[in-house]
Amino acid sequence: MYVTTKVMVLSTLVISFTLSLSPVLPPPAKLKALLEHYSKHDIDKPLLLPCCYDGLSARMIARAEFEATFMTGFGVSGVNGYPDTQLISYNEMVSAANTVAEGLSSVANANQESSGPIPCIADGDTGYGNSVNVKRTVFGYGRAGMAGIMIEDQVSPKRCGHVSGKSVVSFDEAVQRVKAACDARDEFNQLYGEGTGPLVLARTDSLVSQGFEDAISRCIAFREVGCDMTFLEAPQTIEQMNDYCTRVSGPKLANMLEHGNTPILPPEELKAMGYTMAAYPLTLLSASIKAMQKSLELIKNGQPTDEVILTFAETKDAVGFTEYAIQEARYKTDT
Repeated sequence: MYVTTKVMVLSTLVISFTLSLSPVLPPPAKLKALLEHYSKHDIDKPLLLPCCYDGLSARMIARAEFEATFMTGFGVSGVNGYPDTQLISYNEMVSAANTVAEGLSSVANANQESSGPIPCIADGDTGYGNSVNVKRTVFGYGRAGMAGIMIEDQVSPKRCGHVSGKSVVSFDEAVQRVKAACDARDEFNQLYGEGTGPLVLARTDSLVSQGFEDAISRCIAFREVGCDMTFLEAPQTIEQMNDYCTRVSGPKLANMLEHGNTPILPPEELKAMGYTMAAYPLTLLSASIKAMQKSLELIKNGQPTDEVILTFAETKDAVGFTEYAIQEARYKTDT
């Protein structure tokens, strides 16, 4: 009896020790786990995705303890001095993804997060070419550490989904574009291990030009060829939002663009509709632009800026000086 009990206790300890040594989930696997969690009916809000566009905005989101983020193409274009009209290239977007990944990992490292950095879904625009280009884009984002990639059905060069002048490719071409992204995800998993391939968020912009029914049909077809999540861009009414959530399976993204075409709703209401994620694409970028405009006005008028800025110590901490000092001291030598 004593031997049996001792063996059982020892087995429990071994299991507990093994679990404590479980490896950190790859970003896509971590995102998948979050989507499964936020798909449950007893969770009262969707996964909140404030959008980043560079290393600093990524750091701010992670430091604010959000569970995930989204790299916005509008934001990446904006901080490079361009509108969101696909003037930014594939290589520039991959470079931005690498910078975002570094920002997220720096916060996780400083906080000694055992689960690793928060996952990021990155804007892949149209995939920067044909279906073969789409596959290359998925692989590039995967190597950059992105947990997911959004691929859309606009005609290239694409533009922000809430501005005029956009158009979409044919139904069949759109589906093939998404299928190529899903194939690339699966091929990435085969090469680098299960759970490493970026999840595919398939977006349609067809509502404005082709109508709501076409947009729904595209989302359903995207799911049929294997996408992990869908995004019907710019629904104009609550009824359309409800209908989309009712008729399309799987995780769905709501785009909460302030002053855009879609109704801005509280997270709890979005979740009750059936949305799994809620992205806030321009909130941080717009807030930073407003703050810069105010600060520049004060400087121009010779007025103090103390009330609109952080202290120097707070600024240094936000950009990483605190962690840098700790690391520098760790490797300091006497010579």
